[in-house]
Amino acid sequence: MGRTSIIMYAVLGAGASIVRLIGSLVVIYLTLGWKVRKAREALEKELMRAGMSKADARRIGAQYAALKDNTIKALKQSIGGFRF
Repeated sequence: MGRTSIIMYAVLGAGASIVRLIGSLVVIYLTLGWKVRKAREALEKELMRAGMSKADARRIGAQYAALKDNTIKALKQSIGGFRF
């Protein structure tokens, strides 16, 4: 086994890890969006069931979506900080 094949295996291994990482990040992004939407709907229903107006419940529920957007924005900034 020469030095070239060791480097090739290292590069292929790193490439596979990066592909796996990107796949995991995509799944996390999609799952987070779906879970936040479901939680927001449930929160709004409970608030309306407790007697809050629909407009106020939606305004409070919108904070869930804003929190998710801020989280995704922070994640993108942290990933964007890595330059190769």
